[in-house]
Amino acid sequence: MKTYMAKEGEVLKKWYVVDAEGKTFGRLASQVATILIGKNKPEYTPNVDCGDYVIVLNTDKLVFTGNKLNDKFYRRHSGYVGSLKETPYKEMMANKSDLLFYEGVRRMLPKTILGRKMIKKLHCYKGAEHKQQAQQPETIEL
Repeated sequence: MKTYMAKEGEVLKKWYVVDAEGKTFGRLASQVATILIGKNKPEYTPNVDCGDYVIVLNTDKLVFTGNKLNDKFYRRHSGYVGSLKETPYKEMMANKSDLLFYEGVRRMLPKTILGRKMIKKLHCYKGAEHKQQAQQPETIEL
């Protein structure tokens, strides 16, 4: 019996829509990362991008457990001395919740060229509308 190894052109990629309203931030991010990587498919191959496209709606209605909304910070650093910028999660959720979720998922993906290809398949939106109607995405419940 031979082991099946998927090739780049053989993998069929679907489009999925996920409604994030009322979902826990970290749990949803890890499930979305699994779909982007392709580990939910039987033909998963580590060196091939087997994942599907994911559209996440209502990122402004995500829920944080505990007191993370007040205690956690979104940090970014340009590399220069003294250039660390910190923004509380509460402020980020009010202004840029789609960026916050995008970064949360990006940091769960591999830090390689393949990971950079995978993150391009994620589309996050604050509201309930999205621009990918032409791809006829399927709605899934995570």
